[in-house]
Amino acid sequence: QVHLVESGGGLVQAGGSLRLSCAASGTTFITDTMGWFRQAPEKQRELVATITSFGGTNYVGSVKGRFTISRDNAGNTVYLQMNSLKPEDTAVYYCNAVSRVGMPRYASWGQGTQVTVSS
Repeated sequence: QVHLVESGGGLVQAGGSLRLSCAASGTTFITDTMGWFRQAPEKQRELVATITSFGGTNYVGSVKGRFTISRDNAGNTVYLQMNSLKPEDTAVYYCNAVSRVGMPRYASWGQGTQVTVSS
């Protein structure tokens, strides 16, 4: 059974930093491309960063240069370091494995972690 647990969110002022973590179990983590998604109020969930099993990364343009995704295959954990946060980064952040076409692989989502950036 897939189990994804996100943590590390919080309230931060604009320009601040947060580090999110996602612990995965019941998945093929070591071979999965993993991703961080976010969903702001009244908006669709969007994919913001991915990391392949070999460590290759990709980012949506709005976070490029500010966010860094990484992974610990031994611990089945993926991280998202978020710097220079902006109010528009406010959202609930989720992790999931990502398919080759950028879609979430697992139907089961975690509870997410709330990130709120004040101006």
